[in-house]
Amino acid sequence: MAEKILSNKNNLQILFEDNHIIVVNKRAGDIVQGDKTGDKPLSDVVKAYIKDAYNKPGNVYLGVVHRLDRPTTGLVIFAKTSKALTRLNAMFVKKDVTKTYWALVNKMPPKPQDTLTNWLKKNPKNNKSTAYTKEIKDSKKAILHYTCLKKLDRYVLLEITLETGRHHQIRCQLSNIGCIIKGDLKYGADRSNKDASIHLHARQIQFTHPVTQANINITARLPHDPLWEACM
Repeated sequence: MAEKILSNKNNLQILFEDNHIIVVNKRAGDIVQGDKTGDKPLSDVVKAYIKDAYNKPGNVYLGVVHRLDRPTTGLVIFAKTSKALTRLNAMFVKKDVTKTYWALVNKMPPKPQDTLTNWLKKNPKNNKSTAYTKEIKDSKKAILHYTCLKKLDRYVLLEITLETGRHHQIRCQLSNIGCIIKGDLKYGADRSNKDASIHLHARQIQFTHPVTQANINITARLPHDPLWEACM
């Protein structure tokens, strides 16, 4: 999995860009799209980059294809054209996009490799999801696959792929089996990370380009952190 950075301007780490899409490596703390906090979203940062880099007059078009939780790092795809956005949205619905995540958790899971199936219910009041073994009212089915990649002194590196994309799915389902992501206070961690991040990283993404039909396989460099560096 090659790691290549095309640009690292204004704290925007661009991993892939052409006329139709742009892929960036999100930092912890960045929000992908504007919310009630009023903080400047990553989408606005990308728009400003495009406007400046290509001398574009007027408003810059940018479509948000998917999101990452604010404390999470890693790959985010944006569409630079409406055609690309429509096709990418359809690809995500059809599950034609493969996303791989890395997570550092506090202990070994019950099995070194497994599939977790739960029904998740979101509580909007505390912005948290709860995992259930059976379907309940307003719950949504959630499926993920994990593999243990490495055992560190105090943490375990897991690689995760998703079959579904639910609210806080990885964080909630791993916590439900006692594997709490480092720094994730919301889902049971003893302490937060100093930068308010959690050790969950959208590591790799594979898909067919929505316009050119080229095979795209992109890997996002891990954050500069001793624990992440110990995983390499």
